[in-house]
Amino acid sequence: MATDPLDDVRLQVASRVAEIRDAAPRLSPLDLYAKMDAIRQLAVANGLATLESLARCSAQLALLPGHRVTVQSCLEHVDDAIDSRSDGDCAAILAALAVRLH
Repeated sequence: MATDPLDDVRLQVASRVAEIRDAAPRLSPLDLYAKMDAIRQLAVANGLATLESLARCSAQLALLPGHRVTVQSCLEHVDDAIDSRSDGDCAAILAALAVRLH
């Protein structure tokens, strides 16, 4: 039985997201930035453009006031970003995030 080649990446991302959620109240903005940037780098290495865009946006938002709420909102879209297959998906996910945050 063939397995999805992204299963390993999904597990790595899920592990990093769980780590962020568990430690979020104790993480500084720079720590949140670094953790989101690590997810971004993983996305780049595996050709996941939508996840890369979401993680880049999340990392930047982690440095702004209200970072705990914004990063949690970003994390809610990670699964959709991993499964994204088009530029339209990327735009829709980032637009949904923008609407939610404003």
